[in-house]
Amino acid sequence: MKSLAIKTNNSHLLDYLLNELRNLEIKNVCFSLREFKHYKNIIIHYTGKDSSNFYSIISTLLTFLIIDELEEDFLKKVIIHNYFYFDANERKGILNLCYDLLSEDFPELFNKKFTSIYNSFFMYISSHKSIVLKGFINFRMKSYWEVLSEIVNESVNTFIIEKEYLEFISLLKLYIESQEPLSDVVHLIYTSSDSFLLDKNKNRIEDDNNILNAKYLSDISFSSNDYTLNSLLSLLPKKIYIHLVDNCTDEFIKTLQTIFENRIIFCNDYECCEICKSYKKHKRFLFKK
Repeated sequence: MKSLAIKTNNSHLLDYLLNELRNLEIKNVCFSLREFKHYKNIIIHYTGKDSSNFYSIISTLLTFLIIDELEEDFLKKVIIHNYFYFDANERKGILNLCYDLLSEDFPELFNKKFTSIYNSFFMYISSHKSIVLKGFINFRMKSYWEVLSEIVNESVNTFIIEKEYLEFISLLKLYIESQEPLSDVVHLIYTSSDSFLLDKNKNRIEDDNNILNAKYLSDISFSSNDYTLNSLLSLLPKKIYIHLVDNCTDEFIKTLQTIFENRIIFCNDYECCEICKSYKKHKRFLFKK
C-alpha cells in the first residue's frame, strides 16, 4: 500500500483537493481529512499495483491546483518582489499584460508551466510519504518560479514600451496643438507595406531619408512609416486625407488618428477617387522611390 499526506492549513486548497479527489476515476484509492498539531492533512491511501500511475495522477492534481488556484497570487508576488518601484496601478497594468501573454501564447506557456510543476511533484512524492504544500512551493519549484519571472519580465518590457509610446504620442499632440499649420492639405497614400505623401496639387512630397534630419522621431519605431510621420509633423497640414488602398487600418493609421485627431479625413470614395484609381492602375510605379 502507498500512502501520501498532503499538509496545509489553507481551507480553500483543502476544499479544492477534496473535491478533485472525489471526482477521480481511479480504483483502489481512499482518502480522509485529519487535523494534527500543526497542519490539516489529506491522507491518501492507494492499494493498487500501479504506483507510477497513482503518483502521476496525484502530481497532475497538484499541478492544476497551483495553476488554477495560486498562480495569480504568485505573479503578484513576483511583480512586487522584482519591480517594487512601480506603484499599485502600474503593477496592476503589468499583471494584466501577464494575462495577455499567457492567453496569446497559451499552449507553449501552459505546457512549460505544467511540465515544470508536474515533474517537481512527481519526483518528490515518489520518494516521500508526506508533502507540506507551502514549503514545497517556496523551496522545491525553482523552475516554475523562473517561468513566472520570464513572463513578468516580458510583460514589464511591454509595459515600459507602451508607456513610452503613450508619452511620445502625448508630446506630439502638444506640439501640434501649439503650432500653426504650415500647409493646407496633404494626401497620404497608404498600404500595409508602404506609404507616400502628395501635396494639395497631388504632387509627390519626397521623404527626407536622412535620420539626422528626422527631428520628430524618437526611440518609438513605426518601421517603414517613420519618415512619413516625420514629414507630416514637419508639414503640419490642416487636413490629412488618407487613402487606404488596401482598406487596412493598422497600428500606424490608428497612431496618426490619435496624434492628428480631427485633422484626419478618410477617403471613402474608392471608385471615384482619382488617387485611389491611379494607385490601383499603376501600383508598382507609384510606390517606387
